[in-house]
Amino acid sequence: MTQSDDPHCTRAASRLSVAPMMDWTDRHCRYFHRQLSRQVLLYTEMVTAPALVQGQARHLLRFEAIEHPVALQLGGSDPSELAKAARMGAEEGYDEINLNVGCPSDRVQSGAFGAVLMKSPELVAECVSQMAAAQPRDVTVKCRIGVDDQDPAEVLPGFLETLRATGLRQITIHARKAWLQGLSPKQNRSVPPLDYALVQQMKRDFPDLSISINGGIESLEAAQEQLAQGLDGVMIGRAAYHSPAQILRDADRVIYGGQTAPAEMPAVIEAMASYAAGHIADGGKLHDVTRHMLGLFAGQPGARVWRRALSTQIGNDPRDLTRAYEAFLEAQKQHVA
Repeated sequence: MTQSDDPHCTRAASRLSVAPMMDWTDRHCRYFHRQLSRQVLLYTEMVTAPALVQGQARHLLRFEAIEHPVALQLGGSDPSELAKAARMGAEEGYDEINLNVGCPSDRVQSGAFGAVLMKSPELVAECVSQMAAAQPRDVTVKCRIGVDDQDPAEVLPGFLETLRATGLRQITIHARKAWLQGLSPKQNRSVPPLDYALVQQMKRDFPDLSISINGGIESLEAAQEQLAQGLDGVMIGRAAYHSPAQILRDADRVIYGGQTAPAEMPAVIEAMASYAAGHIADGGKLHDVTRHMLGLFAGQPGARVWRRALSTQIGNDPRDLTRAYEAFLEAQKQHVA
């Protein structure tokens, strides 16, 4: 079976995706985001291969069927270990297995993976090859344009050429360099300048690759501009998390050309309250779910009331979520009056 024949192939879905973000894009967040868009590709937080293979942490792979299409992002640098972790991800039902070659955190560097792998394209190629051979899902990569003193215009084409030789056909490029020393992970998301033109040039130079762009894209309009430049997909991170409705609620129509009306907020709240009730019944906390929903009404009158209600005025009763929404609606009504 070729990749194009694979029903789990995420190439079409990756026209718009929500970036993998540590401590944010957990299964509760993804369930919430899926209420707003049926088609956007969702990513897990990065899960390290050692945690799965050595640490017996398979519970980290749990997700709900409604999350499809959903991709598992793995971190690691040992090809055989990554192969085993990729097989586990495929067995759990993920639609795509992604290798992190972009995270610049000290913890990731100490494990010799993440953005530091930009310096070792042959190792990345071996990791991708073994991951692909171990299971049937598409293997993809998320990388930077370069690290430290590398010249991205010189190293990125060679990096892509090396990966293409493995059979890899889908890659997401964060359009910034990563500085492994001297900048924090937070600074690495904003200080190095964006180079959209270079990523766009890579698509022209590698037309057979499906290339998505990431970094600094904060609206559907900005995403459309990148797609108009010939790129195959756009990955949005923090804007999708902090203002989920603004990014996701109309994405199915604007990005995918669908005819389905945007999700109705009462239905979203009802679905999340029901989901939260199940999580609480399993021993979880309402906060585990609602912490991802703080930005649902970002930019709207009453948003502050909503955030305050979720942050300070709820206990562990799923009906508190409905009450917070009612408080938001009342605040909106008073604003209009």
